[in-house]
Amino acid sequence: QVQQLESGGGSVQAGGSLRLTCTTPRYTFSEYCMGWFRQVTGKDREGVAIIDRDGRTSYTDSVKGRFTISEDNAKNALYLQMNSLIPEDTAMYYCVARGGACGRPIFSRSQYEFWGQGTQVTVSS
Repeated sequence: QVQQLESGGGSVQAGGSLRLTCTTPRYTFSEYCMGWFRQVTGKDREGVAIIDRDGRTSYTDSVKGRFTISEDNAKNALYLQMNSLIPEDTAMYYCVARGGACGRPIFSRSQYEFWGQGTQVTVSS
């Protein structure tokens, strides 16, 4: 069951930027471990960025220094700012959530009980 809604995907050229947004009226983000996964057609979903309830963030190596995950508790919104995009970032991006603190391993799909429907990001060279 979809619990949250993503937006902000689109098509950009390499070097460009996009900001993804995740929102939901169903629960309070600050009480959950939140993050973003992505999936390329034919491949497994991979964790991209996670933010814990205390604000600690984790990033997969391929996006460090280019992507930033953040929350706006007043708006109950989760963001993924993506800069310096490369064609390898092309994927469907999913907002994920886990009740309580983040578990380990932090980028394991099984840690997250709530998934959005995804928003497509396409980066052309």
